[in-house]
Amino acid sequence: MQPFLEKYKKQIALLGGVVAAILIYLLVFDDSSNRATIETIDQITLAASDEPSTIPETEIETESKPIVVDVKGAVIYPGVYTLSEEQRIVDAVEAAGGYTDDANPVLINHAQKLHDEMVIYIPKIGEEPEELMEQIIQASPATGSGSGSSNGKININKASEGELTQLPGIGPAKAAAIIQHRSEQGNFQIIEDLKNVTGIGDKTFEQLKDLIDVK
Repeated sequence: MQPFLEKYKKQIALLGGVVAAILIYLLVFDDSSNRATIETIDQITLAASDEPSTIPETEIETESKPIVVDVKGAVIYPGVYTLSEEQRIVDAVEAAGGYTDDANPVLINHAQKLHDEMVIYIPKIGEEPEELMEQIIQASPATGSGSGSSNGKININKASEGELTQLPGIGPAKAAAIIQHRSEQGNFQIIEDLKNVTGIGDKTFEQLKDLIDVK
């Protein structure tokens, strides 16, 4: 054994040095690797904590008020429907199944917003103008009795057909035209707006100006 150690003493010493170097390298590299990993994790965690939250805030939605409208005339399913105050006449017609084949929707303002207790009348093809006007009057929300008279004057924004026909120069046709105008265009702002109604000129207005009001 002794001769063997003497013979290979240098090789054994070299091998031992290599093994020792490998062990030292592994210990140093593994420790530095662990530290680098820990530092990287810490940096990622810190960066994530500094970023602003991207969770969107909950928006508060305002619910539309439900309303009830009555759809009549040339629709497939005439009747009373519960809709939203944000919806329009076109939505009410769709709720009633759409138009019948004999419907004449030319005079209908499909973009008009709905309101509670509104009556929507869809005329039929071939209806006489006077008959059509009567149906439009029935569909107007401002046809109540006794609501258009104030301080001895007729409120043209609230008067019914009967009240309007009490005015000089206003027959059923012109009364219907007044109600149709305010239904489609909104209330009259001043009494002079009455001259915008078809069939009412300066001469007729002169007879009415002291007898009417808009408030």
